[in-house]
Amino acid sequence: MVEGDAPVTMSDVARLAGVSTATVSRVVNGRYGVSLTTIEQVRSAIEQLGYESSLVATSLRRSRTNVLGLVTHSFQSYTAEVLKGVMDALSQSGFDLIIYANSDLYGTYSDGWEQRHLARLSGTLTDGCIVVTPSGEVRSGTPVVVIDPARGSTAPSVTADSFAGGTAVVEHLLGLGHRRIGFIGGRASLEAAWSREEGYRTALAEAGVPIDPQLIVRGSFNPESAAPLARALLEKADRPTAIFAASDGMALKALQVAKDLGLDVPGDLSVAGFDNIPESALAAPGLTTVDQSMYRLGYEAARMLKSLVRGDWEGPSQTVLPTRLVVRGSTAAPRNPM
Repeated sequence: MVEGDAPVTMSDVARLAGVSTATVSRVVNGRYGVSLTTIEQVRSAIEQLGYESSLVATSLRRSRTNVLGLVTHSFQSYTAEVLKGVMDALSQSGFDLIIYANSDLYGTYSDGWEQRHLARLSGTLTDGCIVVTPSGEVRSGTPVVVIDPARGSTAPSVTADSFAGGTAVVEHLLGLGHRRIGFIGGRASLEAAWSREEGYRTALAEAGVPIDPQLIVRGSFNPESAAPLARALLEKADRPTAIFAASDGMALKALQVAKDLGLDVPGDLSVAGFDNIPESALAAPGLTTVDQSMYRLGYEAARMLKSLVRGDWEGPSQTVLPTRLVVRGSTAAPRNPM
């Protein structure tokens, strides 16, 4: 504590918090590049020193922008459904939303794209951000919540139970009599992609069906990446009787490839996806898929981020939402069970 009636200075705050005056300045002015732990240390020092009544403390209170960010690589049906949930969660909350996305729909990207976007938004423009399917771990001086985190990520996150969903859809195909089930995986950097593949492998193993590595191919969640992969599977002499794709976009592309090759769905081939985007119900035939409630992913991520910004979040830092199988016309018993 500062002795006597001497005014409290930024140096006093820095000394008590165990940081530099430059760090105190960054916190006071709402600039990015400061960890959440350090921010709390500085704020605690301000309160202990009675700095709350100073002009700088007033600046600290006013540093909030009341704007949250959503960072995404591209906009597609998945992202649009997530955004609906985010917007509903922020309704009448006092927070506005700014969206930062690349201009290309399914263009190429380099690792770290989300970090570059966060650097532009965090601290000065927004109080916190939601990041959708990042390529790696994210770091920011303001709160961040990730939807579908990268493998090994420790950031606060919201995701669906991809393992359970992958297991359920393959069990469904096995129950129909399929034994040669192809799998088109998603972007390797995402935990969800691996969890869905693990669900595929687990369901086959528990049914006593040998796993054929030749039936496992991996795309990028970009629907176009699935076209050559589906064609390669379906042009095999011993082609699969069913294909499970790790996203609806890729599954719908597999449906199109099957039709181009003259295969009847579901007579000659069953196809299933994962997501339950609106287009899956409109396909002909309707696509069997796993509903991961993209709306709720967005809603829960926004709810978590609001609380993190306000400092009152008391739930788990990683939230996993349930999935459910949605059976439609794209899956049926194989004509010639193997």
